[in-house]
Amino acid sequence: MNIPKPTPKFPAPHGWIILDKPLGLGSTQAVAAVKRNLREGGYAKTKVGHGGTLDPLAEGVLPIALGEATKLAGRMLDASKIYDFTIQFGEETSTLDSEGEVVRTSDRRPPMAAVAAILEHFTGEIDQVPPKYSALKVDGKRAYDLARAGEEVELKTRHVTIYSLSSDSHFHGGDEGGLAGPELTSTFATTAGRPDPYDVAAPLELADSVTLTAHVSKGTYIRSLARDIALALGTVGHVTYLRRIKAGSFLEKQAISLDKLNEIGKGARLEDIILPLEAGLDDIPALSLTSEQAAAVRQGRVLTGQPQADGLYCAVHRDIPVALVELAGGTVKVVRGFNLHDVAE
Repeated sequence: MNIPKPTPKFPAPHGWIILDKPLGLGSTQAVAAVKRNLREGGYAKTKVGHGGTLDPLAEGVLPIALGEATKLAGRMLDASKIYDFTIQFGEETSTLDSEGEVVRTSDRRPPMAAVAAILEHFTGEIDQVPPKYSALKVDGKRAYDLARAGEEVELKTRHVTIYSLSSDSHFHGGDEGGLAGPELTSTFATTAGRPDPYDVAAPLELADSVTLTAHVSKGTYIRSLARDIALALGTVGHVTYLRRIKAGSFLEKQAISLDKLNEIGKGARLEDIILPLEAGLDDIPALSLTSEQAAAVRQGRVLTGQPQADGLYCAVHRDIPVALVELAGGTVKVVRGFNLHDVAE
């Protein structure tokens, strides 16, 4: 006997939930949690997707798109991100984070002055080899599946951009004078091929770990960045803390906890936590349309004779997003349409 499903109390929502993803939760699990809470909260079946994977051992800003906002999820994947992360010096692991086995060790600890000086050499366009424990595909298989099976994984070097990299003096010092300065200086100068950032006779204050903030382009692996910084400093290291504090236009202060999300399934107001679809387009100017123009755009027709400058716009009618459009030479063409017209009527 088939038991009829209860009729949803609310229509499917459109917009963004910015989750402060906790440790141990995967991005796919976070999406499942949103779907479950919407279902239990009485909302109609809703398309849900995330705007950029966060590893289970990472925490922080995870944009989750609902309904028509999922059409912008790909754009969010291409957006830059900002991370706080801690490098623990002295041990490199198989996964380049605290989950893996130690594969290399070093007694060397870099002087704090050397850490501060090396950062500018990892700013701008750089090359990096992704971690073998990553979701990249090799011959159709995930790299982490091959690595866990004990197979040798060869990943190609990729070009990424580090827009900024700073320490903000988040150093955790070790013993002073425990490592002779000249020995590490020699490794730093010959292995990294970079100028000696310190040349003092007095004992140096050494760093066991350092916490950095990086603003990076899409495709950047923080674990690889940490590995390469440690190697350039004449030692080895791995990531022990990783938190995303900004993804595209979404900020840490906009993120809600998993507990707050779970309240939706118990009847809390979704309006109190959901951000509008256009929140993912904060860096794009709005293009106001008349009713006739909005109808034309919804039908995929081209508008001409527009006086605005060339570029990407969010076309709106009565403050409701109609489409993401490209304007060139006065002509407006639809890049991605949004089915929100019922709200505007």
